[in-house]
Amino acid sequence: MSRKKKNQKRLRLTYKILTILGCLMICYPFVSQIYYQYVTMQETKQFDDEKGKLVDQDVENRIELAKAYNSTLSPEKIGDPFSSRKKEEGVAEYARMLQLQEKIGYVTIPSINQKIPIRAGSSENVLQNGAGHLEGTSLPVGGVSTHTVITAHRGLPTARLFTDLDKVKVGDVFYITNIKETLAYQVDKILTVEPTDFKPILVKEDEDRATLLTCTPYMINSHRLLVQGKRIPFHEAEKEKKTKIDFFAQYKWFILLATGLILLLLGYLLFKMLRKKGKETSLS
Repeated sequence: MSRKKKNQKRLRLTYKILTILGCLMICYPFVSQIYYQYVTMQETKQFDDEKGKLVDQDVENRIELAKAYNSTLSPEKIGDPFSSRKKEEGVAEYARMLQLQEKIGYVTIPSINQKIPIRAGSSENVLQNGAGHLEGTSLPVGGVSTHTVITAHRGLPTARLFTDLDKVKVGDVFYITNIKETLAYQVDKILTVEPTDFKPILVKEDEDRATLLTCTPYMINSHRLLVQGKRIPFHEAEKEKKTKIDFFAQYKWFILLATGLILLLLGYLLFKMLRKKGKETSLS
């Protein structure tokens, strides 16, 4: 084989390798997010299974402990989850009474197709694995004069989390599930504040409120986006209707891109086959 042919063969091989690597890089976000969603579904199912095994009296005792904790809170304990330094050890102790398999529940946001496990605390380790409960705010068990804050990253390479939180509108409903029940909150305020402005997440007398908190603008993270809701009666049928995750809507751009890429590769392979067949025919 001549040197020229060897070089051509190497170039073709290099091109094929680069094409495969390019395809893998394009597909990685799609595949990783599919995997994360699968893991999330398993975690929320596991939480539901574990809480189903609890004795009613045990559940009531745990909830009472959480409510007693809530009654002792003061505003001075609140800090920004994305700028305050958190202790990696011991941050979950305050919520031990609500924990099952390291989770204290999960948040469901139907309008943006998200269901995310909640862990106690807001350390980076917690936020890399889902949503966290902001220390110093009410534990998510409901009750008058409470205000729980659930926080998550605006997005990770492997998971969307609160990426689309800015698409939630006033009037939308989100849900927080704990060891006893699912709490429904209807969005009544959407705010953008400075990282040091904690006034909007303080307890309001006689109100049962919840806030979803993340960074904004996306990738800049100079401010905090607060999606706030007021407790409303929970209706299981309505929740089930709203929380059917629309897989295509959530990943449509990835699906369209992957489909286009596959069609392009199939077209390229077909072209190569026909070209090779044409050469063989002309030589015979």
